[in-house]
Amino acid sequence: MRHMQISRNTNETRISLELNIDGTGKSEIKTGCGFLDHMLTLFAAHGKFDIELKCEGDTWVDYHHTVEDVGICLGTAFFHLLSDKKGLTRYGSFILPMDEALILTAIDFSGRAYLNWDMNISAQKVGDFDTELAEEFWLGFTRHAQCTLHFKQLAGTNAHHIIEGAFKSVARSIRQAVKIDQEFINDIPSTKGTL
Repeated sequence: MRHMQISRNTNETRISLELNIDGTGKSEIKTGCGFLDHMLTLFAAHGKFDIELKCEGDTWVDYHHTVEDVGICLGTAFFHLLSDKKGLTRYGSFILPMDEALILTAIDFSGRAYLNWDMNISAQKVGDFDTELAEEFWLGFTRHAQCTLHFKQLAGTNAHHIIEGAFKSVARSIRQAVKIDQEFINDIPSTKGTL
């Protein structure tokens, strides 16, 4: 079982995270940002990751630091849990429909941090959540997970559906990528012999 606990404490946020990437999708998430809680609950359920997360952030400013720092913590946890890379499937992709929205995601746990955010979210807010923060979350994640991650919006007009589709799709992509290939359990998934 690949499981770890981490914490991150700054002048802007105090975060504790427990992550099991071989879980069942149960979660207990309290970030102080309702929309982010909703997205991470969906992420856990669709990825079958067990997540316990608590964040106390400077939400009286806005949600930026909370969203970014939670992304950093989640990415850091994945990086450490996948650091060996032996037997790792490495790649995952998924196309997910969410009503009128259609979102493609693809991930490579390559050891190289890159985010391609090809999304067109016309609304600036969903409730009190700034929609531009969705990209900030995944920037924090990719930089600290050291993965290559692509988002491509194929259709969609409703901002809630687009962002929700993105979180669900990437959860399913990551679920594929983190699986251990039992047939090649001692192999590093690269012709270079290292990642």
